[in-house]
Amino acid sequence: MMKSKSSTVLSLKNSSVTRSLTFIVGTSLTVFGPTTSWSMDLMLALRDATRQDSQLASAQAQLRVVQQRLPQAQSLFLPTVNASANYGQQWSEINTNPTVSYTSQGLTLSLNQPVFRLANFSALEQSKLAITQVEASLASVQQDLVLRVAQAYFEVLISQDALITLRSQEKAINLQFEAAKRNFEVGTATITDQQEAQARLDLTRASVAVAQNDLQTKVANLGLLVGERPNTVYALEPKVVLPAPSPARESEWVSAARKSNFSVLQSEISEEIAKREIDKQRAANYPNIDAVASSSASKGSSPFQPSSKVQNNSISFQVSVPLYTGGAIAARIAEASAAYEKARQDAETARRAAEQGARSAFLSVNSLMAQAKALEEAEKSSALALESNELGYQVGVRINIDVLNALQQLSSTRRDLSKARYDALLTGLRLKSAAGSLTADDLRSVNAMLKAERPVDIPQDLSGTVFDVPVKIGQPLKPR
Repeated sequence: MMKSKSSTVLSLKNSSVTRSLTFIVGTSLTVFGPTTSWSMDLMLALRDATRQDSQLASAQAQLRVVQQRLPQAQSLFLPTVNASANYGQQWSEINTNPTVSYTSQGLTLSLNQPVFRLANFSALEQSKLAITQVEASLASVQQDLVLRVAQAYFEVLISQDALITLRSQEKAINLQFEAAKRNFEVGTATITDQQEAQARLDLTRASVAVAQNDLQTKVANLGLLVGERPNTVYALEPKVVLPAPSPARESEWVSAARKSNFSVLQSEISEEIAKREIDKQRAANYPNIDAVASSSASKGSSPFQPSSKVQNNSISFQVSVPLYTGGAIAARIAEASAAYEKARQDAETARRAAEQGARSAFLSVNSLMAQAKALEEAEKSSALALESNELGYQVGVRINIDVLNALQQLSSTRRDLSKARYDALLTGLRLKSAAGSLTADDLRSVNAMLKAERPVDIPQDLSGTVFDVPVKIGQPLKPR
């Protein structure tokens, strides 16, 4: 059983973790050549985050720590050699004779070779399992870093789109305000139209201020994660087609999560380590056999023996059998058994959590994709509705508030559409992470969809920039 679990973890490590490391360190270096400004895509963001992320560095250090347990466990099967030396000076007075001084010198070498210590075998297996467990933990941290980078990057893009939409909305409402003002001046509209447009314009400007602050916060978060604030990022193009989850069946994702999720693998290894601990404690009831060899030489003098040299050599087998320990061994076995039961239940909890996480992510991806598709149609409908309200206002069958509401609806639809698209991509990555299959190729596929280059900072006036996306389809409003 343990062999299959260990091989599963190692197989996943070799296939996904190693490829991720190669991708992080090497591949992204060639995405862009030298540029005058720092352009950042997802690949470069991940590369830079990998170089300076403290959580990843901590996990790597932890792996180096645990790797030293294996040579320590292997040393239990190897001989230990000790050397000791002594030198002494003594003084003696015998009756009225003068004080007599003499010296003693000694050297001892001893070798102890374990022959049979059953507990050592369990300790060796535990050390190997501990290394595999930390390797799975490191792979989990690497996947988490991919998700953190993608989330921080997408939050910048979502915040940008929100600010762009609000600035476009502000520009359109300002045009509506100017039209209402002119109409009032020529007597074709009431002061109410002007006041309504002014109120909506003020509210939009307040929203712009909030969105601008949010963008700066999101850019700062991304800069903190990757180590430097980028000048240029890459966003989705308007007509992008979001990829559906593959495989398309929920049951396959759930099954993969129960078997390959890195949290599940770590908990299953903890279960096996706890099982080995029971064997280790039971081994205390068996005898320990050691081969012992020693050699000692001593030299000294005394009033009774002016000079002497002694050489002692010995080889022996020592057998140690616990006869009575006051119940300590039985108590430790019971403790290890209880710990194993806890680890077994924790492993089942991890499997259920992974199953639920995969199911939730799968449903969320499909829901977000459906939402994005519906919002694409809603954007077209909202744009047509705005155009109709504009024309209706010009001919007198619609009032000013109708146009303002249509503007608000179109802007909200565009913001929701942007967020749904990026949330769908991020949730797709989370789905693969839940199944333990998130790799460099997955992020590279998402990165290939980000083709719209844009500066990080959104200008106050969008006219003539890459952000100048009209908020309406019809002609600019004209006085009635």
